[in-house]
Amino acid sequence: MSDIADYALFLDFDGTLVEIAPRPDAVTVDPGLVPALERLRTRLGGALAIVTGRPVAVIDDFLAPARFDVAGLHGVERRVDGVVSGGRPEDHPALRAGVERLQAETARYEAVLIEDKGASVAVHWRLAAPADAEAAEAIVKAVAADLGSAYRLQLGKAVGEIVPADATKGHAIRALLEAAPYAGRRAMFLGDDRTDEIAFASVNEDGGISVRIGEGETVAARRLATPADVRALLSAWAEGGVIDPDALPSA
Repeated sequence: MSDIADYALFLDFDGTLVEIAPRPDAVTVDPGLVPALERLRTRLGGALAIVTGRPVAVIDDFLAPARFDVAGLHGVERRVDGVVSGGRPEDHPALRAGVERLQAETARYEAVLIEDKGASVAVHWRLAAPADAEAAEAIVKAVAADLGSAYRLQLGKAVGEIVPADATKGHAIRALLEAAPYAGRRAMFLGDDRTDEIAFASVNEDGGISVRIGEGETVAARRLATPADVRALLSAWAEGGVIDPDALPSA
């Protein structure tokens, strides 16, 4: 058993801190989440960060008025101690052309959504009819393939996202662990999706703790059932509870 102050805590957003919504902009943030995160960050000496596929600015909008350390766009964009780096759309001209192609080729399919994040792009088909969803997945796969080795496609829950090849949540966590206040602490990462499996693997390799939220095959060592369970756990830690990874259910 270790005290929470021995850990650096890294938290996915969608499906982990908040429930998945039909549209990316329709997420609802529990009113107790931000105060709990702020108290927990203080207890951790600042070693708490959101690690997400969302842009930093979008996380800020959802968690306002608080401002947390964020590795956004799977690590392409980062804000640590108030300083933002990376994530400029103008650094990705090939991707910008790919976004235009995605918009044109999916326009005929009802309820297929393009989420343009600047330095990455996600195609969502959660609300689409099965045939349209299949077509959207084929389109994003084709565009990713044509972009070549500088980018990669990662598939999640009814979404396909094209990101720079060197951008993963695992890399983002390792980069954060190189500097204060994260350095010297044991990483703990909570995530819910196929896109989080790379981070689970790297956290495991580095001796940290990986926690999968929800069902599905995973390399994570531990599991919680729902974002509500995550919020309850974080609230308990924020109020002074002792962290005991062995008390969490095995994955």
